[in-house]
Amino acid sequence: MLTLAGCGEGDGDDPVKAAEARVQAKEKALADAKAEFAEQSEEFCDASEDYITSLDRYGDVLTETTTTVGDVRDAGAELEQPRAEAMDGAEAAVDAQRAVADARQELAEAEAALAVAKDPSAKTTAPASSSPDPLAPAATVDRVEQAESQFATAQEGITDATPLAQASEQFNAAAVALELSWLRLFADAGCLTDEQAVQAESAVREYTTTLQRSLSEAGHFDGEVDGVYGPATVDAVKALQEASGLPVTGVVDKATAAALQADLAAQGGASAQEDTASTAALQQTLRLAGFWDGPVDGEWTPELTEALEDFQDELDVEPTGTVDAATITALEKAIAEAQEADEESPGRTSATASPSASPPSD
Repeated sequence: MLTLAGCGEGDGDDPVKAAEARVQAKEKALADAKAEFAEQSEEFCDASEDYITSLDRYGDVLTETTTTVGDVRDAGAELEQPRAEAMDGAEAAVDAQRAVADARQELAEAEAALAVAKDPSAKTTAPASSSPDPLAPAATVDRVEQAESQFATAQEGITDATPLAQASEQFNAAAVALELSWLRLFADAGCLTDEQAVQAESAVREYTTTLQRSLSEAGHFDGEVDGVYGPATVDAVKALQEASGLPVTGVVDKATAAALQADLAAQGGASAQEDTASTAALQQTLRLAGFWDGPVDGEWTPELTEALEDFQDELDVEPTGTVDAATITALEKAIAEAQEADEESPGRTSATASPSASPPSD
């Protein structure tokens, strides 16, 4: 017993073994911190997605038959919980990221101590501490905070005496700006998969290219049509909004999109004609698929949005009421499957066409 006790005490006094044990403990702590960060990041992404979805619904609310300004004001209450959950998720993710940085620093210090324990004469340098990279760029976070403040101001500025059209314009402009800022944060925080990021980038570039061409034809944009929503494009949108007597935000909300289309229609521009043609192509596609029995006239109506949403349900994609990337991909897949079926059954024919462009921005 005395011999065993003596061995145990000797092991406890071994500085190398003690240092190795500390390194192992710090390695486990770092692994645990990384796992917690991954979990908190996923929860933040889920909460952000829910909040963005709630924000996006405001476009639909304001295109319905809203009867009072009170209806518009009270609708903001549904954002309180998803906003709080998204904010809490962001704070938890940042704290978890900081914990990873702390755990990594402690491991580095433990490894340095182990090196000294193994060779006391060796020269060692204390590991430098460093702050973790931000979860998202500071500019992105600042834009979200600014948009949240502007949205709250827009809500507070709407009273029962505010004309409904004015309330809708102000509220929608602030909601669109807020949604876009959160979408940017969602992407910058790494919430998109690689494939989703590529699709999103392609969709945004295509949308921006079309917007720049339309703004150019309407006389508000004289820069390069490059698909980048940069300062020149923002200034052009602001110029359009100012000329149209709309809230000047630099983002395209419902009223801005309508003003741009009105400018193009008044000029009889090619962009307006292309927009009419693309809407007619969508109407024809929905008619062939059995979801549209209205006229093929190139005019976008609430009934067409509803028909498109029904079609999207059939394709098992999010019923957004716009021809987005997911809808086009699902439609192309359906067409390919129909063509394969035709090849297997020569007696059948398929007459499905795909729309060539997206409808006016909601």
